[in-house]
Amino acid sequence: MIMNTLGFLLMGTLGSLLWVLMNSREFKDLFRFETFRHLAIGLIVAYVYSILHSEYNFPNGIMCLVASYMGPDFVQALLEKFKPLRGK
Repeated sequence: MIMNTLGFLLMGTLGSLLWVLMNSREFKDLFRFETFRHLAIGLIVAYVYSILHSEYNFPNGIMCLVASYMGPDFVQALLEKFKPLRGK
């Protein structure tokens, strides 16, 4: 069980890191708060994915990578959509 979770967290880290590297313009962008926020949300997405799937195998690992790559953008889009509702 722990090895499965560690595998998912590793793939989540890789997916988030891939997003960070693809969207960084300069080296100093790697040390901005948004980078760490994206990595943290990617790890949370990977952990939730590990809870939802019982075994770590090739398709689940790749889907965890994809989920952690796109998950933080999805969360940010949801927060922006409901931003006007929070202000009322």
